[in-house]
Amino acid sequence: MRYALYFTPPADDPLTRSAAAWLGRDAFSGKTVAIEAADAFPAETMASLTEDPRRYGFHATIKAPFELAEGQSEDMLAERFRAFCASRAAFDIPSIVVGQLGPFLALIPAETHPPLQDFAAAVVEAFEPFRAPLSDADIARRKPERLGEAQRAHLLRWGYPYVMEEFRFHMTLTGPVEPTQADAMRQHASTRFAAFTDKPLRISGLALFVERQRGTPFTVHAWQPLTGA
Repeated sequence: MRYALYFTPPADDPLTRSAAAWLGRDAFSGKTVAIEAADAFPAETMASLTEDPRRYGFHATIKAPFELAEGQSEDMLAERFRAFCASRAAFDIPSIVVGQLGPFLALIPAETHPPLQDFAAAVVEAFEPFRAPLSDADIARRKPERLGEAQRAHLLRWGYPYVMEEFRFHMTLTGPVEPTQADAMRQHASTRFAAFTDKPLRISGLALFVERQRGTPFTVHAWQPLTGA
């Protein structure tokens, strides 16, 4: 059993519904959703390109998946999750765009937004007591030899290399896209998500995701609004 703290809009948000149709799965219900295809990207192609993010559900990683530390329980984690969300105020990312991170496409902030960076760091710190240490196999899967010095340090300290100053908010839309397809896929994604890009994205809540067994799909265990002053 693993848990993760992810940002995702509420279950009934238009962006959540659009992303579910893009990825082919709704992380709130756990149900498969018919993928909306396009002429250049038929359903089979879209299903292949979205296979990796489909398992995780539409989200932005804030605190990466972790097993519970000794002495911690799901009820204790859920209680801390509720208290944390009640202590934090909602805020906006001023603008999001379709961007490319290496071979992947994602919804990303148009510019680095300090309140978002601070929020992500606070989540990582607040829930660190619940995280069991990574196994040697988990560390090896992250290929630490390919990481920068700061990223390796974060991997060992926080269980994930892309935190603190290395954090880059992104809501993944695809797995690796071949260079020959990248421009067309970016245009396709830009068209599909045009109703949401170049506009603010409200960080209105936080989700506690769960992976019941390694390799199985992640689902939303709980979603809480940010209601702090």
